[in-house]
Amino acid sequence: MSSAIGKTVLPNGLRVISERITSIRSIAIGVWVDVGSRNELPSESGLSHLIEHMHFKGTRNRSAARIANDIEELGGALNAFTTREHTCYYARVLDEHLPQAVDVLTDILLNSTYSANSIKREKQVVLEEIKESEDTPSDRIHDLFAGQFWGKHPLAHSILGDKKTIAGLQRSTLLNYIGRHYNTRNIVVTASGNLKHDTLVKLIRKSFRLRSGERSVALPAAPPRRPSHRIYEKDIAQTHMTLGFPSLNFNDPRKFALLGLNFYLGGGMSSTLFQEVRERRGLAYSIYSFQDFYRDTGAFGVCLSADAKNIPLALDLIRKQLRRVCVRPVSAERIDKIKAQIKGSLTFSMESASGRMNRLARLELMTGHNTTLRESFRAVERITAADLLEVAREVFDEQRLVAVALGPVTQAQLADLPQAA
Repeated sequence: MSSAIGKTVLPNGLRVISERITSIRSIAIGVWVDVGSRNELPSESGLSHLIEHMHFKGTRNRSAARIANDIEELGGALNAFTTREHTCYYARVLDEHLPQAVDVLTDILLNSTYSANSIKREKQVVLEEIKESEDTPSDRIHDLFAGQFWGKHPLAHSILGDKKTIAGLQRSTLLNYIGRHYNTRNIVVTASGNLKHDTLVKLIRKSFRLRSGERSVALPAAPPRRPSHRIYEKDIAQTHMTLGFPSLNFNDPRKFALLGLNFYLGGGMSSTLFQEVRERRGLAYSIYSFQDFYRDTGAFGVCLSADAKNIPLALDLIRKQLRRVCVRPVSAERIDKIKAQIKGSLTFSMESASGRMNRLARLELMTGHNTTLRESFRAVERITAADLLEVAREVFDEQRLVAVALGPVTQAQLADLPQAA
């Protein structure tokens, strides 16, 4: 896809960024708010996500049903999501329907009524969402791990919040939170597809009359400094576990080396952990690694689900592989495969208008500038075995290992995990 990127900062501080792709007939447009669950006070846990829901529950101009219908009747789609650092409201439409998409998105963000009845009703919906998450061990383990890993920091809280806090949230708290965070200096509008940047800017300038304000500042993160582990007993067939370490932030120049380690260890069926734990030993059905990049910190983790009796051996194999990459360089042949995997993943994410729209926003919010795919490829090509070795030695420090288990596993089965002094 050939493309051209434009960026405009309006006088009120709102940033508008677009990427024109003339080879497609659709447009993906998102309004990104630089606020998420890590910005919440303990009494506000889950509020970012609840507010995301509330922006679809009626405005001064549209009912909840009409909000959805005004995009879907055009063959488009309207949705939103909340992360620990961002909230995004987005639409996908045919190129000819960009004005309608902008109109709906600006309406829900500027004119939502947040009625007491709709808040009460939507809190019940979120409570059901929390119950569903709690009944899904593969989801629940990530929230439990975050709680253990981040301690008292807001990153420890579930994005959905907890039942008690959600039930007690008041309309005044919601409005105060929106007033603090939903301002033009905290928002980026990104779009990708068959559109002209000047046209988008004119539409946004005309419709998006949100007040100016100050950028939100989140509490600096404090990664764990000592090892710990915790068991959450649950009567389920398998034990779900996550092991994790403090790692690199989004802007660290060694980021691609860490992504290389992720692919090497648990980033697919050919990965070392998948082959060793599942294929050769049959100890688990699911095993993978992950990397969470945040603005100022990060977490590298390994997740598995297995019969409790297999957990000790599986953990031993995982830790051996983590130690191995700290002392033995990855072969040149494997480095080439890792580079191909990273470049493939980057390319696949750019194959859709939505993927490109997401990338524009994330780069702007996290770095303040765009990075081309070619520039990313050049960074990937510079990865060496020595880079992976250096990053592995820094990240995989067992004196900062945090582990969480959900299921019928016992303390004796985790006895070999390091303990805090």
